[in-house]
Amino acid sequence: MDAASPPMPGDSPARTTAGAPHPVPDQARVTIRTRLAWLYAGPFMAAMAVSLLLVLGLFQVRQASPAPAPGRVGGSGGSGGGGAASAIPVVVDVVAGLLVLLTVALGLGWLVAGRLLRPLREMTETARRISAHDLHRRLAATGRDDELKALADTLDALFARLEAAFAAQRDFVANAAHELRTPLTATRTVLQVALADPDATADTLREAGRAALALGDDQRRLIESLLTLAESQRGLDHREPVDLAALTEEVVYARRDTAERASVILTHRFDAAVTTGDPDLLRSLVGNLVDNALRHNVPGGYAEVLTESIGDRARIRVRNGGPVIPPDELERLFLPFQRLHGRRGRPDGSHGLGLAIVQAICSAHGAELRPRASAEGGLEITVEFRTTRRG
Repeated sequence: MDAASPPMPGDSPARTTAGAPHPVPDQARVTIRTRLAWLYAGPFMAAMAVSLLLVLGLFQVRQASPAPAPGRVGGSGGSGGGGAASAIPVVVDVVAGLLVLLTVALGLGWLVAGRLLRPLREMTETARRISAHDLHRRLAATGRDDELKALADTLDALFARLEAAFAAQRDFVANAAHELRTPLTATRTVLQVALADPDATADTLREAGRAALALGDDQRRLIESLLTLAESQRGLDHREPVDLAALTEEVVYARRDTAERASVILTHRFDAAVTTGDPDLLRSLVGNLVDNALRHNVPGGYAEVLTESIGDRARIRVRNGGPVIPPDELERLFLPFQRLHGRRGRPDGSHGLGLAIVQAICSAHGAELRPRASAEGGLEITVEFRTTRRG
């Protein structure tokens, strides 16, 4: 059929030249209110129809029964035709009554359904007006505690989480832009100074090149941290058995030189601890925990790393000395680009993403994260995973 051909009777009227259907017009929809009205009226009418059939059946039985006295005028032979004729007005009256009752039942069902669905219509209109720029609004349903109020409360909780997610995303993008701008600006400054120096020598140019490479490494580490954070926030694509003891031992041994340079005494105990998850993300989690313990420490301080199994849980615990952390700042340290006392600089080479990555990886694995600040200074972080279940 070409484009100019009229539609066939069996064709759908909602078509476009591109083959995509038009939205069904509102007039063609059967609303919930209409369905509820028929649902209310349907059983009532079915009961009335059954009653009608019973009445007609009893009427026919009585009309077909023999006359009580013989010799009565009309006899039994004429009773059948008279019974059928006399049944017609009864049927007409009953059908007319049923039609009246059907109209009344549909009307009452329509009114009752409209009253019951009014809160749902109001919630729908309010939800339509809520957008990414208006997530502070809420349905705030009132009235009795029924299913509709539970639905409204659930939607309000969803909007609250979406608002928090949008706010966190905006803050994250702003902070990421700021953190990336700093090394880029520094790199540009180093190169401009080196190129503008008329007395530049090979040694000064090499020094400028080494400074630019160091700043480039700083950018690379930041980008890798951002990618790790985004990957862990996305969730897990697959799980496999992971030996936390062996993985943690590998990470700790790779950082022994770092601990010596920082004058931190690094101790460890690796007991069996097996769970399921993404090995790369778990390695990043352990690495960030150990790096945080070594970086935010004091000369002559300590760092302890422990793995163990407790019941059906695999546990890793990292404890370290360091500056005193106020209790009201502990939760903030697990947000991206946050540092102790609100410092933004990176004198220690960190970007404020380590603990945020730890929390995101814990959430992706369904692990429990328990931080605790020591009154003497330092931090203790415990992460518990579900152990693997065997056959």
